[in-house]
Parts: sequence; C-alpha cells; structure tokens
Amino acid sequence: MKKKAVIIGLGNTGRYTLKAIKESSDFECVGIIRRAPEGEYEGVKQYSPAEELPQKPDVAILCVPSKSMPETAEMYLKKGINVVDSFDIHGEELWNLRQQLDKAGKKFGTVSIVSAGWDPGSDSVMRVLMEAMAPKGITYTNFGPGMSMGHTVVAKSKQGVRNALSMTIPTGTGVHRRMVYVELESGADFANVEQSIKTDAYFAKDDTIVIQVDNVDALLDMGHGVMMERKGVSGITHNQLFEFRMKINNPALTAQIMVSCGRAAMRQQPGAYTMPEIPMMDLLLGKRETLIKKLI
Repeated sequence: MKKKAVIIGLGNTGRYTLKAIKESSDFECVGIIRRAPEGEYEGVKQYSPAEELPQKPDVAILCVPSKSMPETAEMYLKKGINVVDSFDIHGEELWNLRQQLDKAGKKFGTVSIVSAGWDPGSDSVMRVLMEAMAPKGITYTNFGPGMSMGHTVVAKSKQGVRNALSMTIPTGTGVHRRMVYVELESGADFANVEQSIKTDAYFAKDDTIVIQVDNVDALLDMGHGVMMERKGVSGITHNQLFEFRMKINNPALTAQIMVSCGRAAMRQQPGAYTMPEIPMMDLLLGKRETLIKKLI
C-alpha cells in the first residue's frame, strides 16, 4: 500500500516535491495545502489549512519558509501526522527546534525529520562522515555560486520589495558574499530596503551587497552547489584530505531529500531527528538485503 503524503505550500520546493512524489512508487500525494487554494495542480486537489483532507496522510512535507516551520510542524504532529521540513537555519535555532518537535512527537506518537534539505541535511551527513574519518581537523563548507532559497524568501518579504534574488558567492574557507538583487515597488526607498536586508539575521553575518534591478526574473537561475573540504588527522596520521562537491538544482534536490526523509520518518520511533541521526538505509525504497548487496 502506498504511503500518503500531503504537501504544505506550493512554491518552487512544493512543485518539485510533487514531482518527486509522483516518481516514487511507494508514495502518493493526497493533497496540497496552501493559504489560497486554486482547484487542482497537476491533478492533485488543493485545500486550505482549515479544510479536512479526505484521507489522513502518513506524512506532511513542509514547503514553507523556515520562520513559519516550527509552528506548522508542531500543528501537524499534534494531529498524528509525521512531518518533514527543510528548516535552513543552523546552530542553536536548529537544536531548539529539534528539541521542541521531539517533545511534541513523543507526546503525540509522531515523527519529525528536521532540516531535511541539503544544507542542513545531506551536507550535514557528509560533515559527520568526514569528521569520523579525521576527528582532528577543519572542515570548510563553500556554497555556490547559486541561488539561496531561504535568503531569497527573506529578501522578498521586505517592505517595498516586489521581487528579489539572493545569490551566494563563495570566497573560500567557508566565507561567503550575499549578492541580493531587488526589484522595488513603485515609490519604495532603496536605502531603507538595503538597510532592512543587511540587518536581518539571515544576512547580518555575511558580506551582503544589495543591487536594485528592473527585472529580477531576467536573472533567475535555480542552480546551486557546494564544495566541502576537510584537512585533518586520522589517528596519528596528518594531512588527510577529503573533498565533496556537487552542482544542483536547489529546489529539486531539497524536494527529493524531503521525500526520501518522508519514507524514513515512518521507520523511526516517535520523536524528532536530524538527517545524521537517521540510518541511511531508511531513506531508500527496497528490501534491506537487496540494498546491502547492491550498495555495501
């Protein structure tokens, strides 16, 4: 029997999530929930958050901005529905969200996979593996060049901004520049918009350059990438060098990882997990014996 998934939100990631679900033989999408539903999208009915779905889903895949994910995730956990999100804020905020959703999951018998994107997410798994291979050392994560979905959403939300694009430019050793292109509403003051973006927590720690343009869509490219490097020590052996690189379509990869984590969510005990805490085999479709013979 196919696992039933519902998609929350229908932006770029939501649309790619639907494609990933349709390509997964063990899943079906039973609905899309958004604030302003418009009939059907690619054969899947849309619902408002207040409407009841005809079938209770096994998992809700959250394709909403990170700032609204904590409240949304907890709401679905309380309904007895497993949740997968792509919360893209690192550090203390990620840990606090995991703890909050872990408490809710254990109380309501549900599972939450937190920050199931590619960074945090699959890149986090690679960082853990690199550190296991060389416990002493330094890892540099260099993003881009490419479009940051989370930063773009934040820039778009600023008063006076009609449209925006935030590009992440790696300058080396894990340091980045944010190139933010903004298309302004009529009468908006560029200096105020620039200040609002630069002082936002998403941008405040990076070198951020805001540029006004006439047409953001003319610049749009959803490609992104990462180059991770670790130089460290295995036992007493120095100069161990590891590299991991990928070039991707940002929302497509995020969507695929969330769908795979939706599968894994139904194989965990109630509570909240980040990707490195999940057995990697639980992400895959297939019998354990077959997967081990094929991949190990």
